[in-house]
Parts: sequence; C-alpha cells; structure tokens
Amino acid sequence: MNPAVDFYFNKAKKWQEELEHLRMFMLDCGLTEELKWGVPCYTFQKSNIALIHAFKNHCALMFVKGALLKDTNGILVQQTVNTQATRQIRFTNVQQIVELETVLKAYIQEAIAVEKAGLKVNYQKPTELDFPEEFQQKTAEIPALKTAFAALTPGRQRAYILHFSQPRQAKTREARIEKCLPKILSGKGLDD
Repeated sequence: MNPAVDFYFNKAKKWQEELEHLRMFMLDCGLTEELKWGVPCYTFQKSNIALIHAFKNHCALMFVKGALLKDTNGILVQQTVNTQATRQIRFTNVQQIVELETVLKAYIQEAIAVEKAGLKVNYQKPTELDFPEEFQQKTAEIPALKTAFAALTPGRQRAYILHFSQPRQAKTREARIEKCLPKILSGKGLDD
C-alpha cells in the first residue's frame, strides 16, 4: 500500500467498501500502487495498467489500454464516445467484484502482456477532428495561438477541440475559445 493513495480511499463517501476491496485485489495481483491524476493507479514495471475510480452511480476498475484487450467476457465499457484508450468495468456492490475476481485477474494479466509486448493504442489524430469554424478563425487572427496549439500534446488538442465543439450556439463556442486562450498560449491543457 502506498500511503500517498490513502486519502482517496478515506475521502470516499460512497463505494468505500467496494473501493477497498478493489484496492486489496489489485495489490494481491502484484501491481505497484501509485497516485496519478488524483486517483489510485496500479502499475507494472512503471507502466500504467489500471485505475480505480469512484463515480456517482458506480465505482470502476479502468484499464489504461482497455481498447487493446480482447474482452472475452464482454464486460468492458467505453466511458464516452470520445474515449479512445481506456475501458472500465463498473461495480455497484462488493459481490459483483468477488464474482468476477477470476475474470479480473485474467484481464489484468492480459493488460500486463499488452505492456510487455509494447502495444500502443492507435489514437485518432487531432487533424482528424472537426475544428470549429470559430477556432479556425481565431487561429488565423492570432498566429501565436496556432503555434501554441500545435505544440500541445495530441490529447490536450483533442480535449480543447471537443470542448469547443460541444455548444450548439456560435456565441457559446466563441466564449469558450476566448476563455481558454491564455491556457493554450501558456502551453497548458484544458484541465491543467
């Protein structure tokens, strides 16, 4: 157990028993417990394998490269249509976790094998995204914005484009772009 991760389990108001059970299970699988992105992350030889996360309606074991797993039991869930790599297994009680322990171990072993093999997720490139017209205009007006945006990681670019594209009204898209300009120009992601 990594003491830096304890706070996550201690602060949980809901799913506490389920989270603790998942934690013990992951540690029993020989993975290293770390704190990444503010949640418990379980690694194998410094490679991220899975995260434990509490949500409003469930808790989940999220496989970092879940899209590469075979999912022979059909239990992996793609969190949103925009999620490219991670897949999660959702739980609403400890009994579900207990019943799936053998299957979970097989999925963890497969995730470790994916890391050992050096497999990579083929991410959709930001150029394949639909850039909102308002953002295209802004990058034409401000060359430094275009340069700063191009210097961001693909994941950060994607997050911004999805954030800018969501509103139906042009006025709202423009407001979001304006609000994010300082972050993009300073090289930060949407959630940094």
